[in-house]
Amino acid sequence: MGKGRMEAFTDGVLAVIITILVLEMKVPHGSDLHALAPMVPVFLSYVLSFVYVGIYWNNHHHLFHATKDIGGGVMWANLALLFCLSLIPAVTAWVGDHPHAPWPAALYGVLLLLCGFAYWVLERAIIAHEGPDSELAKAVGPRVKEKLSLVGYGLGVALAFVRPWFSELVYAAVALAWIVPDRRIESAVRAR
Repeated sequence: MGKGRMEAFTDGVLAVIITILVLEMKVPHGSDLHALAPMVPVFLSYVLSFVYVGIYWNNHHHLFHATKDIGGGVMWANLALLFCLSLIPAVTAWVGDHPHAPWPAALYGVLLLLCGFAYWVLERAIIAHEGPDSELAKAVGPRVKEKLSLVGYGLGVALAFVRPWFSELVYAAVALAWIVPDRRIESAVRAR
């Protein structure tokens, strides 16, 4: 099957997720700069989540440039990824409302783990569909950054119970590692 319709659907869902994220930011109660102070945790959690959704959108885009066609398994794996990503606005709002609480910060890390796992499942589904000699299979390689990300998310979950903002720094550091799209896939697509 062609992949265009699924890519368009994914783009639409991610746009809705970002829209929901921004709608969680409420108008300050006051007209001076001090009225913005209570919004800082909400804004910072929004920025981090926006960056993560952007990272997934960007890498999804690259992933499907290295994909020729899809099957039912790929479609279901993509839906699983979208399901995990669709939970980001609710958890982001919880973190923003309770920036010093351990459970919201820990759940944020668990959700990031689930999103990472769902993305990995999507990659595996594409490779299973296209075969071990596919462009994507050759491009993904040893997955060092992916493994370090999972370790980072696990560390962030543990740190949430020490100091929640430590965990959020770890999540931000992992996001920084993924800001640049997967160069392995870019190289494979360019080589084609």
